[in-house]
Amino acid sequence: MKIKNKDLKQATLFLGPSLILFGLFVFYPMIKTIYTSLFLTNTAGINISFVGLENYFTAFSSSVFKSGFLATIFFVLLTVPLTIFFGFILAYLTSTKMKGIGIFRLIFSSTMGISVAASSIFWLFLFNPINGYLNKFLGLFNIAPIGWLTDPKWAIISLAIATTWMNSGFAYIIFLGGIQSLDNSLLEAAAIQGVKPLYLIRKVILPLLSPTFYFVTTVSIIQAFQAFGQIDMLTKGGPNNATNTLVYQVYQDAFINLNSGRASAEAVVLFIVILIITLIQTKFSESKVHYQ
Repeated sequence: MKIKNKDLKQATLFLGPSLILFGLFVFYPMIKTIYTSLFLTNTAGINISFVGLENYFTAFSSSVFKSGFLATIFFVLLTVPLTIFFGFILAYLTSTKMKGIGIFRLIFSSTMGISVAASSIFWLFLFNPINGYLNKFLGLFNIAPIGWLTDPKWAIISLAIATTWMNSGFAYIIFLGGIQSLDNSLLEAAAIQGVKPLYLIRKVILPLLSPTFYFVTTVSIIQAFQAFGQIDMLTKGGPNNATNTLVYQVYQDAFINLNSGRASAEAVVLFIVILIITLIQTKFSESKVHYQ
């Protein structure tokens, strides 16, 4: 019993600071958000009266919330596959030992070190309808300029392109580490036997990297659902609420419309959506992910 008490004291000593930080910055805000979502609040965010689930019903009956929900799903479906695809392809192409390959690895992973604000400004210049390089490039082929951030049909796609570029550096680093950790003798044997690259990727590399794909997919989904900075700087939820995702809707209701109760309800809905998708992915991946 003394040994167990000693172990408990040591565990409390090491885990205590982390538990305190999690309690202050994760668990308490989450409980506070759920609590506030059940109340009608004033402009100062103070609870006035208990309304139960009325904030949730109001959110789901709002056309803006519905369009924001659909925009969020569409944004995630665009961003996550593109991020995984480019991250893996670039990692595979730069996984070989070649002279000067480190320069390309630095370039492809550099987006991890660039802030969302700086990246958004970069893409703001590219998407400029008059002086942007993308429309200038299209002009070389006599293609009419595109309103990348002003056309509702293109705004969400433009955000997905910019977000993919921002997140691909993280995916690239993880995939590169996963590929380099594979058994070289297996890959060399496949190369000696003349196995084609596509077959090697599909039958050998992808199954061995299934845990890596699972991790990158989960993180990419959460990042896509929580994307905020680029939306605020590039479109501010417009045009016509085409890019008004759930996260940005929470921000608008909380800090622009000063309706903390409704914003809290929308934040809880967003949390539940991410939780459900993560659980579904975990259940689906149980038979697909193989740990060595």
